[in-house]
Amino acid sequence: MLWPVVKALLGHYRRYPLQILLVWLGLTLGVSLLVGVTAINHHAKVSYQNGERLFNNPLPYRILPKHAANKIPQGLYIQLRRAGFHQCAPFDIRYLTAHGGVNLTLVGIDPVAMAPLSQNAQLLDILPLNLMQPPYPVMISRDLATHLSLKDGDNIVLHDGSNLGPIQIDRKDEMRGTRMMTDLSRLRSMERSSGLSLIGCAEMSSENLKELRAMLPSGITVVQNNRDEMSGLTKAFHMNLTAMGMLSFVVGLFIFYQAMSLSFVQRQPLVGIMRQMGVGGMQLAQALVIEITILVLIAWLFGNAFGVLLANQLMPAVSASLSELYDVNVGLRINLSWQASLYSFWMALAGAAISCFWPAVRLIRTQPIRLSAKLSLVRHAGREFSWQALVATGLAVAAVAVYQGPPSQELGYTLIGLMLLSVALFTPYIIWLCFNSYSYSVRWVRLRWFFSDAAASMSYRGVATMAFMLALATNVGIETMVGSFRDTTDKWLTQRLAADLYIYPNNNSAARIAKWLEEQPEVDQVWWRWQKELPSEYGSLQFVSTGANRGELTSLPVKLGIPDFWFHLHHSKSVMISESMALKKGLRPGDEIDFPEPLGPDWQIAGIYYDYGNPYHQILLSHRNWQYRFEENGDIGLGVLLNEGAKSETIKQRLEALFHMNSDYAFDNTKIHQQAMTVFDHTFKVADTLGNITLVIAVFGLFFATLAGEISRQRHIALLRCLGLSGRELIAIGGVQLLLFGLISALVAVPLGLSLAVLIVDLIIKHSFGWSLQLQVIPWEYLWTIAWAMFAIMLAGALPVLRLVKNTPMKSLRDAL
Repeated sequence: MLWPVVKALLGHYRRYPLQILLVWLGLTLGVSLLVGVTAINHHAKVSYQNGERLFNNPLPYRILPKHAANKIPQGLYIQLRRAGFHQCAPFDIRYLTAHGGVNLTLVGIDPVAMAPLSQNAQLLDILPLNLMQPPYPVMISRDLATHLSLKDGDNIVLHDGSNLGPIQIDRKDEMRGTRMMTDLSRLRSMERSSGLSLIGCAEMSSENLKELRAMLPSGITVVQNNRDEMSGLTKAFHMNLTAMGMLSFVVGLFIFYQAMSLSFVQRQPLVGIMRQMGVGGMQLAQALVIEITILVLIAWLFGNAFGVLLANQLMPAVSASLSELYDVNVGLRINLSWQASLYSFWMALAGAAISCFWPAVRLIRTQPIRLSAKLSLVRHAGREFSWQALVATGLAVAAVAVYQGPPSQELGYTLIGLMLLSVALFTPYIIWLCFNSYSYSVRWVRLRWFFSDAAASMSYRGVATMAFMLALATNVGIETMVGSFRDTTDKWLTQRLAADLYIYPNNNSAARIAKWLEEQPEVDQVWWRWQKELPSEYGSLQFVSTGANRGELTSLPVKLGIPDFWFHLHHSKSVMISESMALKKGLRPGDEIDFPEPLGPDWQIAGIYYDYGNPYHQILLSHRNWQYRFEENGDIGLGVLLNEGAKSETIKQRLEALFHMNSDYAFDNTKIHQQAMTVFDHTFKVADTLGNITLVIAVFGLFFATLAGEISRQRHIALLRCLGLSGRELIAIGGVQLLLFGLISALVAVPLGLSLAVLIVDLIIKHSFGWSLQLQVIPWEYLWTIAWAMFAIMLAGALPVLRLVKNTPMKSLRDAL
């Protein structure tokens, strides 16, 4: 008896095929985004745990320059080999961009130096010796070869038009992502350089490690790979991805709920007839469970397929962001993991159960005689929107209560969720109440009917409008947050990079280079900057010196300070600290702080300055205090201010020729600024893409909800045409109604999106990274997003009516009856 009931219920979709498309669309797209983000996160975390055998397993120690812009002298590597450190191997790294914008990392290695490090010949498998032989191939991973459509022997076309190759594809899948490998001498021939990017070392005893540290000059350090630290750095990145995926999933669930609710309402007469024929409430419930399970399984299968396709499209941008930000190399090719698939199935099943619970209960509990009566789509609309408004009020009260708690990242995400749900549930009630009141108060009859019809259409457009508003608010929030972050970073870099040329010499030649620079006619000023890291109870502290001249004060973005903070910094026992250190440790100007030796206790905090580019707690000292405490111990950097019209490239060339300095030790501020902003744009490209996809899903959901609803109102439209309304008028009414829905949604979405950006900036970013941003309103970005969204939903409102008015009025009425 159960199966005929299921067949009868599913037969509804034969009459309304677009409704099954709407059901499929909402759940499938929601699941696909959830699967895509989950697969990306799982793939990245597996890469962190396994790592590449080339760097993590055989070579756990890395000798690095303390300043990222510097290189390790090749003479240091030779000195280490002579001292008996045969477990170390040299590496040089170049960052390239392929034609099409794919960022690549080329690693130069010495296979002969690395071969003895292997105890079981594994490295000999990874490092074929033909890298050292003509034509000196470049080894790339299989997934990078697939992404760039390359095969063995091909060349990679770089962004500047040059070719890199011939390539050799790693058939054993030991390499991942955008990292490539070639012989060290081949890399040196591409660019004139004698320094090394790093020296990797195998396991060694604590005595050898202590001896190694003692041999390193002041500007070089040795670190050990730490997977836990890496996971901590990337946690915020993956948390943001997860939040975007969950939001897209919720938007898809709203569309699914709208479709199933409309489907249940349209099947009221059918269910009423079946109930009167003897079908019990339990049988009906079982049949509905079977139907929903079938729909979930179909949507889940398609969602997994689309999710993997989406993840593979987004993975190059994610891999580039992780590589540039955290030096993490993640593969470009993603295969569906059973963890992501199972997680998405349970989420889809739970979401579908929550979405269908109340419409199904209402359908089952309604008396059969009322179900078989004349169908009314607006019978329960006002009552349901009122209940939604009550739930929204409860969520708003809960958000106010949560806001009283101590600020944290978790508090920020909780507040964002409560705020979005509260406003989303309240929006349909506001729109319905507004339209319903105008349908009684406006004098013009046609306009009264317009608003009355719009209020009636809320029964099948309400939830889709809610999803559209959420997606629009999310885009406004992302645009505001990214725009504010970019503007703040740009201004901060412009202020901090006040010098025209930055030079990082060794300590022995710094004084001679500085004196020579001061004698050059093109040079206006030379700024000294000492730097040193010390461990402390606050974690790793980075101490930096500054001069007392006006230019260095101008280049320091001060947030807060005591009166005459600059005077106190240079003439008393005072320091300035970075904003991240002040926020995380609860410090304020005027407080006293203790430091490890040789600085000692009782230092006054003269001020706090903005710092968006430092993983350390940074402390600023005057040159006077630096010389007294550290003497000339530390890493040195020189900032060169040129006279107007002078070119930094000329000074660099003369500097390299006279002091035999490598070009990697001198940078102009334009190059540093451009590199930083390029990394920034790559980092937020993924969030922007996910936001746009979410908005597209919402627009499609509103379109199909309108299409399904207008088909069910075919009799209504046919009667209007018989009463004298033309087809053009009906098409205009359909488009303008959705335009009004969109405009009201936009009026709600813009302040909601701005509030979302405020919470992200003031709670999540501030307490995760210790950075405060100045919120920037970007009206032209909002207008562009709203404009194309409005055009899309006007089209969505007009097309269904256009399809219905193609026939003559009498034929449409006869078909509807």
